[in-house]
Amino acid sequence: MTSDSKNKHDTGPLGFAEHNHGACVSDGLLAAETLCAQGGQRFTPVRRKVLEILLQEHRALGAYAILDHLREDGFGSQPPVAYRALEFLVANGLAHKIERLNAFIACSHPNHAHTPAFMICRLCESVAETQSSAARGALGEAAQATGFKIERTVVEAEGVCPACVDKVEA
Repeated sequence: MTSDSKNKHDTGPLGFAEHNHGACVSDGLLAAETLCAQGGQRFTPVRRKVLEILLQEHRALGAYAILDHLREDGFGSQPPVAYRALEFLVANGLAHKIERLNAFIACSHPNHAHTPAFMICRLCESVAETQSSAARGALGEAAQATGFKIERTVVEAEGVCPACVDKVEA
Protein backbone atom coordinates (compact mmCIF):
# COMPACT_ATOMS: atom_id res chain seq x y z
CA MET A 1 0.00 0.00 0.00
CA THR A 2 1.07 3.53 -0.56
CA SER A 3 1.58 5.51 2.61
CA ASP A 4 -1.23 7.90 1.59
CA SER A 5 -3.80 5.14 1.10
CA LYS A 6 -2.55 3.24 4.15
CA ASN A 7 -3.14 6.31 6.30
CA LYS A 8 -6.66 6.63 4.91
CA HIS A 9 -7.35 2.97 5.71
CA ASP A 10 -6.10 3.43 9.26
CA THR A 11 -8.02 6.62 10.03
CA GLY A 12 -11.52 5.30 9.59
CA PRO A 13 -14.09 3.77 7.31
CA LEU A 14 -12.79 4.09 3.76
CA GLY A 15 -16.17 3.96 2.01
CA PHE A 16 -17.21 7.35 3.37
CA ALA A 17 -13.80 9.07 3.35
CA GLU A 18 -12.15 11.14 0.65
CA HIS A 19 -9.30 9.12 -0.81
CA ASN A 20 -7.27 8.42 -3.92
CA HIS A 21 -9.57 5.87 -5.53
CA GLY A 22 -7.05 4.83 -8.19
CA ALA A 23 -4.55 4.00 -5.45
CA CYS A 24 -7.30 2.24 -3.51
CA VAL A 25 -7.95 -0.12 -6.45
CA SER A 26 -4.30 -0.70 -7.33
CA ASP A 27 -3.32 -1.20 -3.67
CA GLY A 28 -6.13 -3.72 -3.21
CA LEU A 29 -5.05 -5.72 -6.27
CA LEU A 30 -1.41 -5.62 -5.19
CA ALA A 31 -2.35 -6.83 -1.69
CA ALA A 32 -4.34 -9.69 -3.24
CA GLU A 33 -1.46 -10.68 -5.53
CA THR A 34 0.94 -10.65 -2.58
CA LEU A 35 -1.36 -12.65 -0.27
CA CYS A 36 -2.04 -15.24 -2.97
CA ALA A 37 1.67 -15.59 -3.80
CA GLN A 38 2.58 -15.96 -0.12
CA GLY A 39 -0.15 -18.55 0.41
CA GLY A 40 0.54 -20.48 -2.78
CA GLN A 41 -2.92 -19.59 -4.11
CA ARG A 42 -3.71 -18.94 -7.76
CA PHE A 43 -4.96 -15.41 -8.41
CA THR A 44 -6.68 -16.27 -11.68
CA PRO A 45 -7.83 -13.65 -14.20
CA VAL A 46 -11.48 -14.18 -13.14
CA ARG A 47 -10.65 -13.81 -9.42
CA ARG A 48 -8.62 -10.70 -10.21
CA LYS A 49 -11.44 -9.22 -12.29
CA VAL A 50 -14.06 -9.89 -9.61
CA LEU A 51 -11.88 -8.23 -6.99
CA GLU A 52 -11.25 -5.31 -9.32
CA ILE A 53 -15.02 -4.90 -9.83
CA LEU A 54 -15.56 -4.88 -6.06
CA LEU A 55 -12.71 -2.43 -5.50
CA GLN A 56 -14.13 -0.01 -8.05
CA GLU A 57 -17.25 0.40 -5.91
CA HIS A 58 -17.63 1.31 -2.28
CA ARG A 59 -20.96 -0.40 -2.11
CA ALA A 60 -21.82 -4.04 -1.99
CA LEU A 61 -22.58 -5.84 -5.23
CA GLY A 62 -24.69 -8.94 -5.67
CA ALA A 63 -23.33 -11.93 -7.56
CA TYR A 64 -25.55 -11.24 -10.57
CA ALA A 65 -24.36 -7.62 -10.85
CA ILE A 66 -20.80 -8.94 -10.76
CA LEU A 67 -21.72 -11.54 -13.36
CA ASP A 68 -23.03 -8.75 -15.64
CA HIS A 69 -19.64 -7.00 -15.38
CA LEU A 70 -17.83 -10.27 -16.08
CA ARG A 71 -19.99 -10.91 -19.13
CA GLU A 72 -19.25 -7.41 -20.48
CA ASP A 73 -15.53 -8.11 -20.09
CA GLY A 74 -15.71 -11.49 -21.82
CA PHE A 75 -15.37 -13.76 -18.76
CA GLY A 76 -18.53 -15.78 -19.31
CA SER A 77 -22.09 -15.59 -18.13
CA GLN A 78 -22.62 -18.66 -15.97
CA PRO A 79 -23.34 -17.96 -12.27
CA PRO A 80 -20.74 -20.48 -11.00
CA VAL A 81 -18.02 -18.29 -12.56
CA ALA A 82 -18.90 -15.39 -10.24
CA TYR A 83 -19.74 -17.54 -7.21
CA ARG A 84 -16.48 -19.51 -7.32
CA ALA A 85 -14.44 -16.31 -7.54
CA LEU A 86 -16.42 -14.69 -4.70
CA GLU A 87 -16.04 -17.82 -2.56
CA PHE A 88 -12.27 -17.70 -3.07
CA LEU A 89 -12.05 -13.97 -2.28
CA VAL A 90 -14.12 -14.31 0.90
CA ALA A 91 -12.26 -17.44 2.07
CA ASN A 92 -8.95 -15.63 1.65
CA GLY A 93 -9.99 -12.41 3.39
CA LEU A 94 -10.01 -10.32 0.22
CA ALA A 95 -13.77 -9.70 0.24
CA HIS A 96 -16.65 -9.87 2.69
CA LYS A 97 -20.27 -10.88 2.33
CA ILE A 98 -22.76 -8.27 3.52
CA GLU A 99 -25.50 -10.50 4.89
CA ARG A 100 -28.21 -7.83 5.00
CA LEU A 101 -27.79 -7.10 1.28
CA ASN A 102 -26.81 -10.63 0.19
CA ALA A 103 -23.95 -8.93 -1.59
CA PHE A 104 -20.17 -8.61 -1.49
CA ILE A 105 -17.61 -5.88 -0.89
CA ALA A 106 -13.83 -5.79 -1.21
CA CYS A 107 -12.00 -5.94 2.12
CA SER A 108 -10.52 -2.60 3.18
CA HIS A 109 -7.90 -4.27 5.36
CA PRO A 110 -6.70 -7.39 3.53
CA ASN A 111 -3.21 -7.29 5.02
CA HIS A 112 -4.22 -8.32 8.52
CA ALA A 113 -6.78 -10.47 10.32
CA HIS A 114 -9.65 -8.48 11.76
CA THR A 115 -13.30 -8.57 12.70
CA PRO A 116 -15.04 -6.23 10.28
CA ALA A 117 -18.10 -4.13 10.97
CA PHE A 118 -20.07 -2.54 8.17
CA MET A 119 -22.00 0.71 7.99
CA ILE A 120 -24.56 0.58 5.19
CA CYS A 121 -26.25 3.70 3.86
CA ARG A 122 -29.95 2.97 3.43
CA LEU A 123 -30.24 5.65 0.74
CA CYS A 124 -27.30 5.08 -1.64
CA GLU A 125 -26.25 1.63 -0.35
CA SER A 126 -22.61 2.68 -0.03
CA VAL A 127 -20.80 0.57 2.53
CA ALA A 128 -17.90 1.48 4.79
CA GLU A 129 -15.85 -1.14 6.59
CA THR A 130 -14.38 -0.50 9.98
CA GLN A 131 -12.97 -2.81 12.62
CA SER A 132 -14.86 -4.35 15.49
CA SER A 133 -14.11 -6.73 18.32
CA ALA A 134 -16.58 -9.44 19.20
CA ALA A 135 -14.65 -10.22 22.36
CA ARG A 136 -15.40 -6.79 23.82
CA GLY A 137 -18.64 -5.12 24.75
CA ALA A 138 -21.93 -6.69 25.79
CA LEU A 139 -21.71 -9.60 23.34
CA GLY A 140 -18.20 -10.52 24.49
CA GLU A 141 -19.23 -10.29 28.14
CA ALA A 142 -22.31 -12.48 27.56
CA ALA A 143 -20.23 -15.05 25.68
CA GLN A 144 -17.60 -15.13 28.40
CA ALA A 145 -20.23 -15.45 31.13
CA THR A 146 -21.77 -18.49 29.45
CA GLY A 147 -18.51 -20.09 28.37
CA PHE A 148 -19.33 -19.53 24.70
CA LYS A 149 -16.35 -19.08 22.36
CA ILE A 150 -17.12 -16.59 19.59
CA GLU A 151 -15.56 -17.71 16.32
CA ARG A 152 -17.18 -15.30 13.89
CA THR A 153 -19.40 -12.25 14.11
CA VAL A 154 -21.12 -10.17 11.49
CA VAL A 155 -21.72 -6.57 12.51
CA GLU A 156 -23.83 -4.51 10.14
CA ALA A 157 -25.31 -1.13 10.93
CA GLU A 158 -27.82 0.61 8.69
CA GLY A 159 -28.09 4.38 8.59
CA VAL A 160 -27.28 7.37 6.44
CA CYS A 161 -23.80 8.15 5.09
CA PRO A 162 -22.26 11.64 5.20
CA ALA A 163 -22.99 12.21 1.50
CA CYS A 164 -26.72 11.48 1.97
CA VAL A 165 -27.32 13.08 5.36
CA ASP A 166 -28.55 16.36 3.77
CA LYS A 167 -31.21 14.39 1.85
CA VAL A 168 -32.70 13.23 5.17
CA GLU A 169 -32.50 16.61 6.90
CA ALA A 170 -34.06 18.50 3.96
